[in-house]
Amino acid sequence: MQFLPEHIYHLYNQGNNRDPLFFNRDNYLYFLKGVKKHLTKHAHLLAWCLMPNHYHFLIKVKPKYESIDSNNVDKKIGALNRSIGILQSSYTQAINKKMGRSGSLFRTRAKSKSLNDQRHLHNNYALNCFLYIHQNPMRAGLTKSLQDWEFSSYKDYAGLRNGELCNYELTKEILHLPDDQEQFESFSNQTIPEQFLKTF
Repeated sequence: MQFLPEHIYHLYNQGNNRDPLFFNRDNYLYFLKGVKKHLTKHAHLLAWCLMPNHYHFLIKVKPKYESIDSNNVDKKIGALNRSIGILQSSYTQAINKKMGRSGSLFRTRAKSKSLNDQRHLHNNYALNCFLYIHQNPMRAGLTKSLQDWEFSSYKDYAGLRNGELCNYELTKEILHLPDDQEQFESFSNQTIPEQFLKTF
């Protein structure tokens, strides 16, 4: 997919055959280091969640992003696409080496959905995507409350942790998030309309 400057995207992928991607806490932390190194060069992270066998990111591409990587003009591969590939392949190599395994961990290509078309803009898709990403662990039955899942940006927005991955001010500006911690907790647990759930 071609990523465009200042556009918002829902970026996601899962394990090959829906197999696990993360086997222990260190795996999650290692992957997040890769996210900071590779993705945040090209995009602002608005929300994220790592699940045992998949991940979700809500991103806004930076204004000066060039949609075609100058090092790959012949292949017409965008710099962000390339960085996503490097993130996944470097993580796979590290896990394979540590666990004595071989083969791919991820599905071949990450998927992304642009949230900038008029239908999505007018229907609060980005806001519902933000809520969906944070509610993912509860929906999967991994936790009973949003704040109990360590591997999402929820704790940072709720003021329970000082994370460095997301651009919090930008996200609050785009999505009009409540500043008060109690209000944010209530806001984050609101029901997402069924019409949106079918599109994630």
